[in-house]
Amino acid sequence: MSKQVIIAGVSLIIVVGVIIGITITFQQTSNDEEKLSPTMKKVSIFCSSTYYQKSCQKTLMSVNSTDPKEFIAKAILDAEEAVKKFINYSDSLIVQVKNNSLTKMALDDCKDMMNYAIDSLQASYSNVTSNELRNINDRINDLRTWLSAVISYQQSCLDGFEHDDDMKGTLQKGIVDASELTCNALTIVTKLVYILPKFGIQFNITNTRKLLFAEKNGYPPWFSAKDRHLLAKIDNNNLKPNVVVAKDGSGQFKTIAAALAAAPKNSNVRYVIYIKAGIYKEYITVGKQYTNILMYGDGPRKTIVTGSKGVKSGGGITTWQTATFSAIGNGFIAKSMRFQNTAGPKKHQAVALRVQSDKSAFFNCRMDAYQDTLYNQANRQFFRNCIISGTIDFIFGDSPTFIQNSLLIVRRPMDNQFNTITAQGKDFIDENTGTVIQNCRIVPEQKLFNDRFKFATYLGRPWKKFSTTVIMESILGDLIKPEGWMQFEGLDKVNFEETLYYAEYNNRGPGANLNARVNWKGYHKIDRAAAMNFTIQSFLLSKEDWLPSTGIPFTTTLRY
Repeated sequence: MSKQVIIAGVSLIIVVGVIIGITITFQQTSNDEEKLSPTMKKVSIFCSSTYYQKSCQKTLMSVNSTDPKEFIAKAILDAEEAVKKFINYSDSLIVQVKNNSLTKMALDDCKDMMNYAIDSLQASYSNVTSNELRNINDRINDLRTWLSAVISYQQSCLDGFEHDDDMKGTLQKGIVDASELTCNALTIVTKLVYILPKFGIQFNITNTRKLLFAEKNGYPPWFSAKDRHLLAKIDNNNLKPNVVVAKDGSGQFKTIAAALAAAPKNSNVRYVIYIKAGIYKEYITVGKQYTNILMYGDGPRKTIVTGSKGVKSGGGITTWQTATFSAIGNGFIAKSMRFQNTAGPKKHQAVALRVQSDKSAFFNCRMDAYQDTLYNQANRQFFRNCIISGTIDFIFGDSPTFIQNSLLIVRRPMDNQFNTITAQGKDFIDENTGTVIQNCRIVPEQKLFNDRFKFATYLGRPWKKFSTTVIMESILGDLIKPEGWMQFEGLDKVNFEETLYYAEYNNRGPGANLNARVNWKGYHKIDRAAAMNFTIQSFLLSKEDWLPSTGIPFTTTLRY
């Protein structure tokens, strides 16, 4: 018998064996599915896409209902319960660190952040249980934003313990359940457009938002006359505010804090605080109870809120506590103001502005510091016609953030340091977070100009595994290194070149040359079609188009 015949016979046997094996496996799978109870079949549908399937199955198996809404709600509810347990657990650790003020401060920060996480989970739960699932597509962006915020708070909690590896390790173990269940809930919400049709619930999975067109006279064409009038009045200082803050006593209040304390709580109506020219040495927190606050000043050169806390201040404080101004209450708007932190580069992380406010907006504002100037921590944020200056990671956080028509100024760092404009902190692939910079200019400050080649400057570095940053239609100065982006090295950081998403589109200027950019799997030189996924219309807006109500003009599409 020839070798060819023997080989052919063996090949035929192998092929037949494989086919039989596949048939048996398919029959076993089919038989297994047929044996599943109706509840288990539903659980399987919801959990099949999650990253922590055992946790998901354990959570959803207790649902005694055929309504898919109950499964979604249960996933969110169990995540909330896990966060509450983690709060109790972290509280129990405070006794152990009573003599370590910095670790105690970090634990207190952690508790605050977990309470914000509970608020976001409760908002998500209410959104699901009080609405019809057939309309869920209109609300998925809200749900994903709030659940992504929960993940951001969980990570921010752990980030506060960079000084205490033992405590960080302890908390990482304690937060596992809360983290896994939150990630599962987010994945389920993200995949609903594919899950619900399996339950016979059909809806339009295309973009149901209003069609947005090119702006007209600096405003979108659908921008109401009332909103245009409101913005014009604010810019001309002719708007009648609810209260006035003035250091010279010519207003109702001499401090911003006093005016804020007198504001209505949990209001659905815009409350306007006018802050006259002056330097306000105050640490301001617009708490979660102060919703729909609008603060405006006499311009970023005249109305200044300033502080000087850095992590190296005194015995040390957490990055979270360094913020001069913190916006937490939803719907916050600031116009014509400056937020600054004068701690200087020697005190390391020193935040000028920290933002957690959902659907917040900043227009004609300035944020000045060195390391960690703008902490865009969580929830939807928009910046237009602003100036942001700093050195290392001076735009950092894990929120859906859009920065448009703004000036990014790179400052002179300490000797032997480098500059990184962004350090985006997306830690889980299903988060809808990222930083988009459109039609901005990136330039050195005057003090750096002559030494701009002495200090390496990069567009960003990946703070977390799925760090997401897009820079498009902007002018990049010659201070940008040819490779554009750098690794995040040191401490327990690992390189995330394959999992991050960094992209550039249609930038101009000497720093925009892409020929020598990093050769990472996660770096992309995108075309117009891909860039359209990162316009305001695609990236930031929900169906109700919240930006128009802020009274701030914005560009909805690509410029070119």
